[in-house]
Amino acid sequence: MNRRTFLCGLTFGILSAPIAVEGQQAEKVFRIGVLINSSASIYARRIEAFRQGLHDLGYVEGKNAALEYRWSEGRQQRLPQLAAELVRGKVDVIVTHSVGGLVAKRATTAIPIVMATALDPIGTGLVASLARPGGNVTGLSLGTAEGFAGKWLELLKEVVPKLSRVAVLWNRANPGVASQVNDIEGAAQTLGVRLERLEFRGAAQIEGALAAIVAKRPDGLIVPSDAAAFQERARIIAFAAKSHLPTIYPARETVEVGGLMAYAPNQIDSFRRAAYFVDKILKGAKPSDLPVEQPTKFELVINLKTAKALGLTIPQSLLIRADQVIE
Repeated sequence: MNRRTFLCGLTFGILSAPIAVEGQQAEKVFRIGVLINSSASIYARRIEAFRQGLHDLGYVEGKNAALEYRWSEGRQQRLPQLAAELVRGKVDVIVTHSVGGLVAKRATTAIPIVMATALDPIGTGLVASLARPGGNVTGLSLGTAEGFAGKWLELLKEVVPKLSRVAVLWNRANPGVASQVNDIEGAAQTLGVRLERLEFRGAAQIEGALAAIVAKRPDGLIVPSDAAAFQERARIIAFAAKSHLPTIYPARETVEVGGLMAYAPNQIDSFRRAAYFVDKILKGAKPSDLPVEQPTKFELVINLKTAKALGLTIPQSLLIRADQVIE
């Protein structure tokens, strides 16, 4: 090899080396669609938990992950259009919750879907089974199969021993809520409590449902898990306070802003855990092979300030069992 050939070869190697290194360092940017039947402000803590979960697993927005949000602002009828937008955009995975999972599944059988929270995933047809979901959906269940919704009535009965009539405010447009209402019905028969079902379809109808509750003259109110009800939690809390109505909810965030009691899995943690499923899928796992997780812990949160305003004395036995007491 002569000097000229050597120098030319060296020069070519130096010029091409950065290109090769750059190519090795380039990282795929995964596009994660987030479909929420609510608004950004209402779901801020849950979404932040999901983002933190992704970060803990090595995903950095703007570097190797891009989150594409679609918010229905509480208008469930917008979900099909929003889901279709994510499908047309060919995101790598869709993260959703509640009825959003059903809408997303109808929109695509190819893009993996992760449920951050799901009500009765088998009964609603989201998955074939918890152990072997089949299809393109997996994630986390809120555990309605275990009948925990009946516990709401039991807890309300502990706080109001003379409880004889209870209203249930539920969204008929959310198929998953039906299993919770059935659980409550079973508990009502056992406890000898009369149940009054007050239905609504979407956030726009909640005001009318609340007005109907007054005519039923219940001793307490149960609000099952539902994004529309969560979206309108401030209105429900205000109604419960004005009506002097002891109410139990499925989300600790509702009690933190004035609700009386909540009993359910921590849904903020569920959104954080959803990142685990996203990570597995982006690394090649099939949703059909990832078992749906069920909650292992249910938390009880009580707001003593609200109890005092309602003239209630929370039994010491209940306070001892509470995971958090807000004073």
